[in-house]
Amino acid sequence: MNDIAITLLMITAAYIAGSISSAILVCKLRRLPDPRTNGSGNPGATNVLRIGGASSAAMVLFFDMLKGAAPSYIGYKIGLDAPSLGFIAIAACLGHIFPLFFGFKGGKGVATAFGAMAPIGGDLAITLMITWAVLVFITRYSSVAAMATAVLAPVYTWFFDERFVLPAAMLSTLILIRHKDNIERLRIGEESKVSRKKKA
Repeated sequence: MNDIAITLLMITAAYIAGSISSAILVCKLRRLPDPRTNGSGNPGATNVLRIGGASSAAMVLFFDMLKGAAPSYIGYKIGLDAPSLGFIAIAACLGHIFPLFFGFKGGKGVATAFGAMAPIGGDLAITLMITWAVLVFITRYSSVAAMATAVLAPVYTWFFDERFVLPAAMLSTLILIRHKDNIERLRIGEESKVSRKKKA
């Protein structure tokens, strides 16, 4: 197989992997409310934190990052170029955002995007997670933290490994586009802040 065929195969596999909704499956496994109809209505780690607590959210975060990291890492190991890796990573995110198995209604793709950047290097992955966590702690808005981290991601990538600035920029652009509704809610003061599930 040539590189184009391999890239197309990896893009398809990444989309299918991304379509596996960790939030919905973890909530079903733990008998929690459906994240699509509870909390913010977004099937992602932040909303699972609201309705199911930290341990459930951590599981969702891990698997959402894994389904972005695995296709990107495989593509990297088989020697695909940076643009191809970018398209593979975007396919995983699009699977998360428009999941094949869940009516094409998914989450924001933030954890999957950051997971897709993780194979660039452990330093980058840790820097992205720390940046996001610090900004969530300061602002209490997951959306603000995600967008700010997305803007910084290509800068961090240039510092750690400039070969992959283009894929990082592609993913960052997708994250920002996906948050257009959050931007509007922030503008009018209706965006939800991050909060843990309250114990009964």
